Amino acid sequence: MYRTVTALIASALALSALATPAAAGTSYLAYNPSDRITTALTRGVTLEVHRGLFGAVAIRRIISTTSRGSADIRRGGPDQARRALPDYAGETTVYTIPSDGDGRPLARALCPGADETYLVVGLVRAVRPLKMHAVGRWADGQYRHCVELTYDYRGEWALPPRSGFGGSDNPLPERP
Repeated sequence: MYRTVTALIASALALSALATPAAAGTSYLAYNPSDRITTALTRGVTLEVHRGLFGAVAIRRIISTTSRGSADIRRGGPDQARRALPDYAGETTVYTIPSDGDGRPLARALCPGADETYLVVGLVRAVRPLKMHAVGRWADGQYRHCVELTYDYRGEWALPPRSGFGGSDNPLPERP
């Protein structure tokens, strides 16, 4: 019986090793704003996401849908960012917006006056709406909720959308 269980486990591991690399990789998920506040701040975003071997999704970069900006973000951040959310919020994954490159204008737009800005994101899935919360850390050390952003799913691309670099100012097709 021990050999049978060992053989089954070995077979399952071998099959998962063959099947999962096809699921892993980078893709681009586009979202349209679903409320006035989100529209005023972002007008839509495309997320560069990495799918891990077992289906976990991590955001690597936020790309503006209507302009040329993009910002790398890093998974992880202080637990205080999560604790600053409103009581009703169910989002749990914290991302840090670096203060270099286009991260600085994104952080300032989402949390004006904050020394550091974090995004707390819900589950990222194709075809599902997305909710993000911007949380800032101010000079007094306090973490404060800045804004809730809500998006409707728009589409997925295997390759990056055409950027404004030498191309169109609107890199994604118009909403149907």
